[in-house]
Amino acid sequence: MKTLLLIPPITMLIILAAALLLMYLFSKLSYRSGKKPDEGRDSYACGEDTYDNMAQVDYSNFFPFAFFFTLAHVATLIITTVPVGTIKTFEMGILYVIGTVVGLSILLRKQ
Repeated sequence: MKTLLLIPPITMLIILAAALLLMYLFSKLSYRSGKKPDEGRDSYACGEDTYDNMAQVDYSNFFPFAFFFTLAHVATLIITTVPVGTIKTFEMGILYVIGTVVGLSILLRKQ
């Protein structure tokens, strides 16, 4: 019986059956009113009835910041974790610094 529970498809079916049983039991405990089935199914709009004046999220400033963060932190991580003591290490550090400077100059250039 122990090895039977270690077979992935059987374990998946047991977990699925337990999840379905819990969903059924919790649906009986929920505080839904049976009178209005469509109540509460609309998306939340901050009390707005119309969606004409909804705020639109602008990610145009996020992506350059994320690129800057990635460049700076990956270069710092690589430079600080490379072992010290050989010429190859120094060359690799210089290569990452040059790559970071080139990437940041492309990122921060004036449009």
